[in-house]
Amino acid sequence: MLDQDSGLSLTIARIVQRLKGSSLHSQLERQARVSLHKPEIKLESLKEDIKDFLKTSGWEKKLQNAVYSELSVFPSPCHPAAPPEHMKEPLAYMRKAQGSWEKRILKSLNSMCTELSIPLAQKRPLSEQKELLNKWNEMGTDEPDLSLFRPVYAPKDFLEVLMNLRNPNYENGEQPTFRNHLGLIQVPLKVKDIPELKEDFSELGLNIGQLGIDDSAQVPPEFFENEHVRVGQKVLAEQDSAAAQQYVRQGCPTALRADLWALILNISNQPEDILYYEQLKSNVIQHDLLVDSLIYKDVKLTASNDDYYFVFEDYLYQVLLCFSRDTSVLEHFAYSSATPPKSYIQGKLGMEEYAVFYPPNVAPLCFLYHEPSKLYQIFREMYVRFFFRLHSISSHPSGIVSLCLLFETLLQTHLPQLFYHLREIGAQPLRISFKWMVRAFSGYLATDQLLLLWDRILGYNSLEILAVLAAAVFAFRAVNLMEVTSLAAAEAVLADLSTLKVMPLLQIFLFATVT
Repeated sequence: MLDQDSGLSLTIARIVQRLKGSSLHSQLERQARVSLHKPEIKLESLKEDIKDFLKTSGWEKKLQNAVYSELSVFPSPCHPAAPPEHMKEPLAYMRKAQGSWEKRILKSLNSMCTELSIPLAQKRPLSEQKELLNKWNEMGTDEPDLSLFRPVYAPKDFLEVLMNLRNPNYENGEQPTFRNHLGLIQVPLKVKDIPELKEDFSELGLNIGQLGIDDSAQVPPEFFENEHVRVGQKVLAEQDSAAAQQYVRQGCPTALRADLWALILNISNQPEDILYYEQLKSNVIQHDLLVDSLIYKDVKLTASNDDYYFVFEDYLYQVLLCFSRDTSVLEHFAYSSATPPKSYIQGKLGMEEYAVFYPPNVAPLCFLYHEPSKLYQIFREMYVRFFFRLHSISSHPSGIVSLCLLFETLLQTHLPQLFYHLREIGAQPLRISFKWMVRAFSGYLATDQLLLLWDRILGYNSLEILAVLAAAVFAFRAVNLMEVTSLAAAEAVLADLSTLKVMPLLQIFLFATVT
């Protein structure tokens, strides 16, 4: 009980400390001062009267949402005696592996700089600044020669690193027998089984209404949808982040999704947020980073050729270029196993004020947000809450290592014949599904289905559903996969996921699987 109390005290102290530096804190102070001039505020009951005023004027709800947001993002405090790195990642061998992976990426970046004689960061000439400012809203029309720039790493490179992870506390002879696990991931992390997943994702049950299900034995879909929209409007009117998070577990109506996601992520797009975005834009205009060319190439190779996303090409450049300059993203490294690599503006080596940080999917969000500053804030919050875990090595349940292990364990346990067949022909399932999970299925599912999936990521504050869906896709295509005799043939069977319906797949796999 004492540990519990001290943990709660630490959590409260940390949240108070973080909120003290926020704009919300100054707004609350300002509102409290304003309330002193109101006739209903009495000196003898000053404290209670100000509390009542903040409650009735909606400021208490804003404070609750801010606290809820902090609790959703930051991990529970470690034991007071634990070293600081334990908050980032408790397992030493995971921290070491992440450090080695970062060095490999930096080496790749630095060797590219050397080969192309390009600095990691430099100030743009004034003429170039003016040109970039003029074409800010039409960067997609620019066709720079990027043939010499190569991707820093591909998903398969990252998978190879994860496959080689080993816990040094296990003897060599012991490791392969871990749970008789025959997949590519060979680290002993605890992952959930189907009964635990059923409990965690109980709102996805067969008897509960869902958006994204065409028919239901319980209620006609149009009746459920109308009622669900009515409840969603009420949740938005209440402006309660916790209620919104619970609500989206059954899916978001298209018309309400943008506002509900913003409420869950506690994004309000205040004037200071718009100003901050403009400052980031100014940094992009003034400084040229090597990563700019990599962003251009990545967008050109992916979104520009995508039937769904090519229309948002300009938005993608704007958001990703600003993201690469945003030092507020550095806060997430407090609870990430990763460490921010650092470079310096050319000629200013070692001077901290000239330091440039390189933080490591935005396209689907363009369907929801058309105001660049709000689109930017939503993407940044989605990244620092969820997506960074798909690109760093850690033992977190939503980290990519755990997701890979969960996927393989579900397949091996519930589709053993399929798992062994694919393994025998050299088509380990993870080699196919890894790219889906590392991109949170962006670019693979139809957009409406992807957004229904991301509703649940936000609703459950977890990425575990990505591994469940990956296993469900294999279960759905099991008959065809049992016929294949090579990795290429298996990949061909699973090449197109754009016709799949996410919610029926998840429901059938979770709630119709015999356990």
